Amino acid sequence: MPYHIISRGNNREPVFQEKEDFEKYLEICRRYKDQYEFKLYHWVLMNNHVHLLIETKEGSSLSKLMQGINLAYTIWYNRKKGKVGHLWQDRYKSALVERDNYLLECGRYIERNPLRAGLVKDPMEYSWSSYKIYGYGKRDELTDRHDLYEAMGKGPSQRQRAYREYVCSNRDEEEQEIREKMVKGVIGAEGFRKQMNKKAIEVKRPKRGRPTK
Repeated sequence: MPYHIISRGNNREPVFQEKEDFEKYLEICRRYKDQYEFKLYHWVLMNNHVHLLIETKEGSSLSKLMQGINLAYTIWYNRKKGKVGHLWQDRYKSALVERDNYLLECGRYIERNPLRAGLVKDPMEYSWSSYKIYGYGKRDELTDRHDLYEAMGKGPSQRQRAYREYVCSNRDEEEQEIREKMVKGVIGAEGFRKQMNKKAIEVKRPKRGRPTK
């Protein structure tokens, strides 16, 4: 399933300070992508936190994947800075994402982070996000374009133009909805949320019968 992941720097301190830092994190993501075969639909690297929209392969562990990425970057960053200790704040946060409209809406929310932070006036001005892959057809050997994007137009130019208009449009209510649902751990319609909560309860519920010896 797709997950919206947020990893923050410890005490909200910077985890990326130079171009080399951003590039190294993306390099590590590519390496773990080959190993775990996950799909990375949308992403943005901010100064002190990261947003990733990941779909894991069936049977693979999201926790091992994220622990591996963050630990590999921590080791590299601390060695570079001559530091020791934690770089990231506790455990990453994650929320399940319903595939339909919410996948695209969540991707838009992620790529608009630099706009909301006042770093740029147009998302194309920010170098460290997946926006240019969708909006301008850039290739990066990291981002996987999903079916919802492919359905936005008949050809590449039409899709890219439609996506740019979509991301730059005013959707304050939708953004607020994403924030609220992220806190609850499920980004989707009410029926989807109930379905996921029911599955979680079933997984936690102990099996009936005698315990295995």
